[in-house]
Amino acid sequence: MRTRIIVKFVGVAYGAPMSPRRTTATHVATGHRVTRQRSIVAEALGRERVALSAQELHERIRAKHQRIGLATVYRALETQVTDGTATRLERPGHVYAYAACAPEHHHHLVCGRCQRVEDVAEEVMRPMLRSVREKHDFQVDHAQLDLYGLCTRCRPQA
Repeated sequence: MRTRIIVKFVGVAYGAPMSPRRTTATHVATGHRVTRQRSIVAEALGRERVALSAQELHERIRAKHQRIGLATVYRALETQVTDGTATRLERPGHVYAYAACAPEHHHHLVCGRCQRVEDVAEEVMRPMLRSVREKHDFQVDHAQLDLYGLCTRCRPQA
C-alpha cells in the first residue's frame, strides 16, 4: 500500500530579505552578540532564494565587503543555525548549504537541482507523525525533516 503525502507551502518566503530587526532580536534573545559581520551575513543569506554553501555566500558578500573572511562567514552561519534563523542542509558529497528561515519549528523541501528551499509547517507533518505513533507504537519527541526532490520549475526539465 502506497502512502501519499500532500505538502502545502507555508511560512517565510525565501528571497525576501531577512529583517535586520528580527535577526538582531533573535541573536540577543539567544545570548549572542550582534556584530556588523553577523548582520551582513544574515542579510545576505536572507536575500537569497536558494541554499548556499558558506563559500558561495562568502563570494557574494565579498563583492561589497572585501574584509569579511570565510571563517567569519562560517561562524556567523553557525550562530544563525543555533538561533534558528538559518538551517543547515546537506548537499551531495557531504557539503553543507545554508538557507535563511523563521525560528519557528518547521520542515524543509529542498530542490536537488536549483537548491530552492521552501518551508513546510508542523501541522502538515502531524498526520505522518500520528501514523508513526499508531503503526510503530513510537512517540516522536522532535523531528527535523528535510525532504529532497525536484521543485515545480525543475521537474519538467528532468
